[in-house]
Amino acid sequence: MNKPYMTLQPTEIALLEASSRIYAARLALGQVPEDGEEDSLRTAVVESIRLARLIDEGVIADAELD
Repeated sequence: MNKPYMTLQPTEIALLEASSRIYAARLALGQVPEDGEEDSLRTAVVESIRLARLIDEGVIADAELD
């Protein structure tokens, strides 16, 4: 049996975690319409990327100081 295999980079893992929390919150609040799961997931991913960009613009990480 062919099982899907993927390796995520640390940044991708962080975005996955943020996206899943955003999606789960909307799901818990009943804000995911029936048959709207795919759109809601995509929206959560886009929003997590926007959050990451805001953080990157506003914070200088230790590694960026070198």
